[in-house]
Amino acid sequence: MDNPFLNIFKTPFNAIPFDQIKVEHYMPALEEGIKEGLTEIDSIVNNNETPTFTNTIEALEKVGPLMELVSMTFSNLNLAETSKEMQALAQEISPKLSDFSNDIMLNLPLFKKVEVVYNNRASLHLNPEQSTLLDRTYKGFVRNGSKLNDEQKERLRTLDKEKSQLSLTYSENVLAESNAYELVITDVSELTGLHEGAIEAAKMTAKERGKENAWVFTLDYPSYGPFMTYSENRLLKEQLFKAYGSKAFKNNQYDNQEVLMQIVALRHERAVLLGYKSHADFVLEERMAESPSKVISFLNNLLDDSLSFAKKEFEELKAYSKSIGGPDELKKWDVPFYAEKLKKEKFNIDDELLRPYFKLENVISGVFETAKRLYGLSFVQRHDIPLYHKDVVTYEVKNADDEFLALFYADFFPRAGKRQGAWMTSFINQKIENGKNIRPHVSIVCNFTKPTESKPSLLSFDEVTTLFHEFGHALHGMCANGQYGSLSGTNVYWDFVELPSQLLENWCYEKECLDLFAKHYQTGETIPADYIQKIIDSSNFQSGLATVRQVGLATLDMAWHSNDPLSIASVKEFEMSVTSKMDFMPSVPETCTSCSFSHIFPGGYSAGYYSYKWAEVIDADAFEAFKEKGIFNREVASDFYQNILSAGGKEHPSILYKRFRGREADPKALLRRSGLVKEKV
Repeated sequence: MDNPFLNIFKTPFNAIPFDQIKVEHYMPALEEGIKEGLTEIDSIVNNNETPTFTNTIEALEKVGPLMELVSMTFSNLNLAETSKEMQALAQEISPKLSDFSNDIMLNLPLFKKVEVVYNNRASLHLNPEQSTLLDRTYKGFVRNGSKLNDEQKERLRTLDKEKSQLSLTYSENVLAESNAYELVITDVSELTGLHEGAIEAAKMTAKERGKENAWVFTLDYPSYGPFMTYSENRLLKEQLFKAYGSKAFKNNQYDNQEVLMQIVALRHERAVLLGYKSHADFVLEERMAESPSKVISFLNNLLDDSLSFAKKEFEELKAYSKSIGGPDELKKWDVPFYAEKLKKEKFNIDDELLRPYFKLENVISGVFETAKRLYGLSFVQRHDIPLYHKDVVTYEVKNADDEFLALFYADFFPRAGKRQGAWMTSFINQKIENGKNIRPHVSIVCNFTKPTESKPSLLSFDEVTTLFHEFGHALHGMCANGQYGSLSGTNVYWDFVELPSQLLENWCYEKECLDLFAKHYQTGETIPADYIQKIIDSSNFQSGLATVRQVGLATLDMAWHSNDPLSIASVKEFEMSVTSKMDFMPSVPETCTSCSFSHIFPGGYSAGYYSYKWAEVIDADAFEAFKEKGIFNREVASDFYQNILSAGGKEHPSILYKRFRGREADPKALLRRSGLVKEKV
């Protein structure tokens, strides 16, 4: 069988030939990549020369390029374009990758060589990036069991295999539940309140699913969100809310309660085996926050600063809903509807007023122009790059010197084989190899409002900020300019990785930026200045409630990963005990956030969900630097590019940030931006 992975790619920029890759190609290529990687490990171990940084640490960094290419391609497509065959194969691939990782990390002769180099570091005269690689490599071995005895190492192998397979099961259950549900409406009167775009999209979905004279709403957010926000049918909103919140919490074949309990138990046992009190202690050792106590203190301080605001905002919402004939008791499925009405009354603005100005293609042009004005980047669409789905669009990215910088894939619309949400990822990481700078291939994957038969894709303002957010991550990947792939781009501490993404969201609230792209899709009229002022004025609408909601999710994450799982009897009861202080409405028995909390169970944010708020503190402080000199100031942008975007993880993030800002981040910057404290005097 001719396997594309095993041949030289004859494509522009050495792009992955997605059009040639079939499911049956992955396993043979992966097995060949693992075989090559283990041979490279043997070469390092059997080298009779004294262990050095070059023949041990750098040699290790270069191990397994084929394995990495195959596994990254597979894992990315398993999220963005999966199938039953891909999901079945994932259950086979996952343990093989765990074994490969453990064959390296539990290789005692290899670790001894790494240890020799680490213990001699004072005499090596390493630059900061080399020093970081050495430190990360040594700690990687220790944190993955190199100092355990043989019996403990075998247990670690078992834990890692089981954990990776359970994570896949969790994700598949959430996807299956999402795909299985549909709200079918056949009576036009049940569409009251919904805007034309949402109705047309639902009609199109029904047609795609073979349902005539019907409208179908799903749990994909571009469908779910507008229905919850605008529908006047309270009973249907209750039904849809419960379906969304009960994903993988129905005591059926896709239930995640036992799955997540097993994941938590395995993570805890693994951490204890390695000498840590909890999984959170293990994770946070390699984060800016350093320890669970610091994270909990950080979250508690945020809660103290925002709780009173949130309570006032909720009381205002209750009073408002009653004043316009709303229910006696506000339920969770009522909140988006009345919040949107209150926002429109206070600021005379809503998503449907703004949507015509946010045609997807214009927003893309706007984010590209923002990157050009800040960093001199340019984006040229390519039609000769193989794609994994027809909806994907590909761009050649050039730097300010008109040199090739990166390949950029954009995948914007929901479909059955795609996970919900939005994320950035890489297919090929940047690194320098044999003196050549290998440039990255970066992708953003979203689930935006699809175009209909009569309208292009018109984004809500939330979707606009999501695009800027994920593009900020993409910039971090595209601008990478490090020596080593494992330290390049977004390979930084989790509580620092959100800085470039959250920082870029700030431009969405600036007239100077919005004027670049916010134009009416029919008339071409630039968004009126008073609309922009309304966006700015309403930006802190219910910011207290939003902060408390995020703190609640981060606290739930920390609770799952800093407690002994044996003390947890019920998933739902545990969740309620953790979040009740931050929840102003009665819990809905049918729903459970933990069962579809994909960020922390299969995702990489376990004991790290706090990082969104942590990075917000930093991004608010960073944006003040731009505001002081102009949001497109090239001097500030150049400093950010050099010290953050291109630097990746070559040094500790606190060092990089201080180099950019000249000091540590001011914690009050976030509170100032959120309107929770007074402006600077």
